[in-house]
Amino acid sequence: MLRRVSRRLFLLILALTAVPHAFAAATLPRIRVAPDNHGFVTESGQTFHPIGVTYYRPGTGWAPQLWKQFDAEATRADFARLHEMGGNCVRVFLTYGSFCSEPGKLDESAVRKLDQFLDLAEANGLYVHPTGPDHWEGLPDWAKTDRITDEKMLRGLEDFWRLLAGHLRGRTVIFAYDLLNEPEVPWDSPSLRSKWNQWLTVRYRDHASLTNAWKRSDVPVLGEVGAPPKEDAELDPRLLDYQHLREATAVEWTRRQAVAIRAADPQALVTAGFIQWAVPAVLAHVGHYAAFRPEQHAPYLDFMTFHFYPLENGPLLYDRPEAEGRNLAYLECLTREFARLGKPVIIGEFGWHGGGKPKAFKDAPVGTEEDQARWCRQVVERTRGPVCGWLNWGFRDQPEAADVSEFTGLLTAGGKEKAWGREFRRLARDLVQNPDAKSVPPGPRPALEWDRLITSRRVADAFRAEYIKAYLRSP
Repeated sequence: MLRRVSRRLFLLILALTAVPHAFAAATLPRIRVAPDNHGFVTESGQTFHPIGVTYYRPGTGWAPQLWKQFDAEATRADFARLHEMGGNCVRVFLTYGSFCSEPGKLDESAVRKLDQFLDLAEANGLYVHPTGPDHWEGLPDWAKTDRITDEKMLRGLEDFWRLLAGHLRGRTVIFAYDLLNEPEVPWDSPSLRSKWNQWLTVRYRDHASLTNAWKRSDVPVLGEVGAPPKEDAELDPRLLDYQHLREATAVEWTRRQAVAIRAADPQALVTAGFIQWAVPAVLAHVGHYAAFRPEQHAPYLDFMTFHFYPLENGPLLYDRPEAEGRNLAYLECLTREFARLGKPVIIGEFGWHGGGKPKAFKDAPVGTEEDQARWCRQVVERTRGPVCGWLNWGFRDQPEAADVSEFTGLLTAGGKEKAWGREFRRLARDLVQNPDAKSVPPGPRPALEWDRLITSRRVADAFRAEYIKAYLRSP
């Protein structure tokens, strides 16, 4: 009898250690995509709007060293403060430097810190939105390559997600996994060039067919075709083929990681934090296009996420009233492109500076706290309905930052609540009291002709000008 009891006890201990947290008390209900596919609900069917911040701590360098300098007590205090302000979600960057210095292996010390981070969040009523490994705390040698197209990197990412999602399976404090902060396909790299020539071989089979399709006499033999110039060539077959190859490469990157996560945890929600030039309405040149075309990724993601900053014609400096309207038009354009895909949409990063002049803006006027509050309030209010969640960039101002992050917080670095923090409180409260409120639907707008825009900045600029004009004519 004693032997049987001991064996049962041994099996119970084994089960508890093999599936971490599977039997831990769940203080937060699991979040699901709503049945109508337009938002999120808890397991009991209550509407859930994720509102919160991307979390990092001032005083830890730039880029912040959150995990290498993890401070549990400071994090606990911040989480209690954010919850008191009405926040319910924190997005956090995972890093190669702390979590996966070797491919196929999770660093045990970093995982323990993450477990503690999750416990602190859950104790304060906050969901956690982990973002896939990035460079913030340094890149090990194996990750110093093209992190989108290199096959070794892709296998490493698949292993990372299987291990991490497997470890966290059953933890309802996880809102969703974000594959990466602002992924972009590079314009050229050895691995991308190899994929380009393979893609052309499958598509055209021989040099004569390729030459005929591109209507060029200077086409190298298959296997030796390089990237085209980053120059406007509206609907040029060569440039369009290259942009489509970049898009196809991005889709494969998303698909493989999403499959790996769901293999480890079928209940996990998956998204990716699309940079705003994934929609080609504002481009510095054709190579600036991120090549993450939202509609191609939607089948592999549970909801869509994009990031937005007011960069329509250079950074918004608050000194020209018309610039705010132009940037709100740009925001509406991006919102429309993501919302039309029929999945929930969140703005996973947004914000702007207030309470000082960032070092990065040498000749700019100071942005007041009231300027910041007005801008950020408009982002939420004007997207409400098609967008169902908003995560501000940073909880506190970051004095060490080399960009607007210096003044984008809800609080100052020292913890004083800013005007935007007070507006955040009001918005968070209203999302609970009026969960179904919506912004006014936009009127007629010009169509975005994708292939024309990704082959010509001139066309993109003309489209944006037409869109802004239509927006400003609206009541």
